[in-house]
This record gives sequence, structure tokens and C-alpha cells, in this order.
Amino acid sequence: MKIAVCLKWVSLDREREADRRWSGVSAADEAALEVALKIADDTPGATVTVLCLGPASADDVLRDALAVGATTATRVDASTELDSHVVAVALAEHLRGHDLVLCGDYSLDRGTGSVPAFIAAEVSSAQALGLLEVHPAATSSEPLRAVRRLDGGRRELLEVTPPAVLSVEGSAATLRRASLAASLAARTAPVQVVRGPHGRLPEAEIHPYRPRARVLPAPTGGSLDRVRQILDVGGGDVHAELVTLDPKAAASKILDQLRDWGYLDAGTPSSPRSD
Repeated sequence: MKIAVCLKWVSLDREREADRRWSGVSAADEAALEVALKIADDTPGATVTVLCLGPASADDVLRDALAVGATTATRVDASTELDSHVVAVALAEHLRGHDLVLCGDYSLDRGTGSVPAFIAAEVSSAQALGLLEVHPAATSSEPLRAVRRLDGGRRELLEVTPPAVLSVEGSAATLRRASLAASLAARTAPVQVVRGPHGRLPEAEIHPYRPRARVLPAPTGGSLDRVRQILDVGGGDVHAELVTLDPKAAASKILDQLRDWGYLDAGTPSSPRSD
């Protein structure tokens, strides 16, 4: 059985993308890798290929996968800001012929979970997305068994026959830890690098992710009304009054206003003392 795992490398800070404290993969991607390794452990002769699209900084993630038991690692050298469909097409070129393809159901940057579905369409495989559990088949002729979350706390039991694309939640499995010897050996392990879709795509398709803008009603009234709407913080209408009073009457007016606003008790005299 040939198993592939797709990892989404994400850098949370472009200026420090080589710093592993600011880059990596999601818990769902790690769970997908662990599920693939468990299936390989129960299937004699199975291989696990780890695939990632990204810059050279993503090689550390691939070598970590090799340290915990992956057979080979491949990096598609391309921008991580490509559209999800374009990413899926680039990955699918290296996934054809695999019996199982496992992915996380979300990534650290967008969390859309759309790439697994696009991959399934590209390689013409069955798909089972958002899985909580994946149980290896007892024999090669039997389907995999999986559990998917439904609304209202319900669960759906699935039988998945390869070839298929699976995406799992982060709670599906906890990635095993590599031994010290495996970690040291993985530092110099080869990572196959293949050219991504550079130059074959319009530049407009490469852009930072932007959420869809909210639809707001057009402003009404004049420019002064618009300024008041912008500066309004949710309070009620403000009443302004210009009065000219002698000092004693002005003091009484101020006390009355403070009483109305709640800053003074009702028993406070309205007129200040003459002394």
C-alpha cells in the first residue's frame, strides 16, 4: 500500500520564517501523519510519503516526519500564498497512484479545509473529510472504517475503500515522538525538491488571504452627518445649549446639569452659598 500525507507549512511571521517558533504545521496535519503511520504499521510493505508545498524553510517539517517513520519526503517549491485549488493541482501531480492520501482538515493560516476535496477531485478518488477516527482494515480486501462528526453530537460510521483522500481533525491522533537517533539521522536525510507552478500562473492568483468584505449600506445625509456617524460611539443624541448667565445663575445651572447626569445627589442644593 502506498500512503501519502500532505502537510501545510505555515509561517506566522515572514521575517522569521526560518525560526521554528514562528512556523510549522497544524495539529490536524500532525494527526494525519500519525494516522498514516499507524496504517502503515498494520500493513506489511506499506510506504508513507510526506508531501509539502512551500519554501526551503519547510524542509525541517519534512525531516521531522522522516524522523518519526515516514519513508520519503518531497517538497514542491512554490509560494504558500497560491490559491487552494492551485495548491491541490500542484500536489496532485505527485499523488496519483497512491492508495491513500491523508491531510489535516485545517491549516494554521486559513483553516478552510478545501485542499483535500480539491485533491480528491484531481486524482478521481473517493473522499472522507473531517474524520474523528480512522481504523485500519483487518485485511487488504476490507475497507477502512472511519468516524465523522455530525451536527447535534451525532456520529457517522464510514467504510472507505481505497483509493481515497481522508482529512482528519486534530483530535484523531497524537503524533509519536522520534527517538534521539532518528532525529539526528533525519537532519541530513534527503528531501526531494520539485519545481512548483512558478511562471505558469497569472501573478494575480498569488496574493495574501483576504476575508470577504462586509456589505454596508451607503451613507445618508450630508458630510456633517457622516462625520457624526463615524465619531458616534453608540451614545444617545447630545444636546448642546449656549447660555449667558451671571455667576450665581451659572453655578446653579451647572449644579442642575450635574444632578441630571447623576453626578450629584438629588438633595444637593441648587444654589451655591453666598459666602
